Amino acid sequence: MGGHPVAQTRPRESRGAVKRTSFSQWPCSIARTVDLLGDWWTPLVLREAFHGVRRFDGFERGLGIGRNVLTQRLTRLVEEDVMVRTLYRERPARYEYTLTDKGRDLFGVLLVINAWGDRWVAPDGAPVLLHHTTCDHDTRATVVCDHCRQPLEPRDIHARLGPGYPAALRPGALATGRFSDAGGAGHELGRPPRTT
Repeated sequence: MGGHPVAQTRPRESRGAVKRTSFSQWPCSIARTVDLLGDWWTPLVLREAFHGVRRFDGFERGLGIGRNVLTQRLTRLVEEDVMVRTLYRERPARYEYTLTDKGRDLFGVLLVINAWGDRWVAPDGAPVLLHHTTCDHDTRATVVCDHCRQPLEPRDIHARLGPGYPAALRPGALATGRFSDAGGAGHELGRPPRTT
């Protein structure tokens, strides 16, 4: 799931306070997830955690990240219950950061991002290979239906409004033609809805 950045090529954190739009209340799971993971450091902090890093200095050393930026990202991940902060030494106070169940559930998300990156932004081939110890083969993430196990393609998927979509917004969403209500089919993902 990726290696360490080269110091000269790492992105720079903006010093100015840039106000960004919050997607945390949008009726869309992608938007809400991007609200949490949508900066360039947070997925990399999570990558390091999946590689077994638990201590602040380990994250700092592995990523070449500024202390203030790392503190902000770890604090947010703890506030969102993605990681838990545990005291491991009292004087001076030192903490470990470990993934919660919610955090470990992001493993597949990072694997899919990694697979996309290997295909589209790694012209010399995958920088890091993932080896599945269960079957003893190198692997990459694929997205499959949890019912039939077939690969998911946009042309095979229709979007329906779910129980978490706000009732007040349902008529407007249905009017776009992008979604169907309970049993019907909306348009195929990846294709615009038909216009009449």
